[in-house]
Amino acid sequence: MAEVEITKGPSTWRIVLAAILDFFTAFWVFGLLVASIFGGTTEGGFNLQGGPALLLFALIVAYFVVCNKFLGGTIWKRILRAQR
Repeated sequence: MAEVEITKGPSTWRIVLAAILDFFTAFWVFGLLVASIFGGTTEGGFNLQGGPALLLFALIVAYFVVCNKFLGGTIWKRILRAQR
């Protein structure tokens, strides 16, 4: 009979924490980038409406898709070792 090796995945709290931290990181980095290009910066951060806000949303989605599909995981998934 062949032996089957069972590998345990990362804990759920690591996956959830990584997703939350990735979202906030992408939101702030891409938000400030888009705001600085399109003139939406404020004293407290940024304020995006219309097209720039949609661009921010698209960049956040692209971050998750590209990192998970092509780069082996997002930044926080790698830091917290939450990759499956």
